Amino acid sequence: MSYLIRSVRAEEWPAAKELRLLALRDPVAHLAFLETYEEALAKPDSFWQERTAGAAEGVGEAQQIIAEGPGGEWVATLTVLVEEAGTKDWAGFPVEQRQGHVVGVFVRGEFRGIGLTEVLFDAGLEWAWSRGLERVRLIVHEDNGRARTFYRRAGFLPSGVVVPLGGDSDGRELEYVLERP
Repeated sequence: MSYLIRSVRAEEWPAAKELRLLALRDPVAHLAFLETYEEALAKPDSFWQERTAGAAEGVGEAQQIIAEGPGGEWVATLTVLVEEAGTKDWAGFPVEQRQGHVVGVFVRGEFRGIGLTEVLFDAGLEWAWSRGLERVRLIVHEDNGRARTFYRRAGFLPSGVVVPLGGDSDGRELEYVLERP
């Protein structure tokens, strides 16, 4: 079985929404994503249209990449956001160098373990390096062992930066980085 790895197109927002909602129903979604299924479901279509257009093919500030199965179904995704030096990131930390930030990594359960995550990361990193980014980072919950193991295999290493989670959680998010080769 072959998969097409490609960037999303703006008009594909319904498929992007569907895959995100599926991701938020995953058993480890509470460790992997910063929103709940209910929060995402309540957002209007205009939100999904803007979100997809903002990371679509040809956009320079972000790119959502998917694995599309032979029947056209979307089976995996990740997004790379560009963070500019001198700005602050989503957690309020200063961004010290121009970098990519991988978010929204998800592979449908029945498609895990066949190499799609590796291929998606290769495509995301290729996109990031082609934009001249100095490094790529991601944030992973300390209890998400499956993801942490994969990220290490992909070459990402813990930076030592810890992001405390707010609210009722006493968990922590850990930054992993991969420097430009």
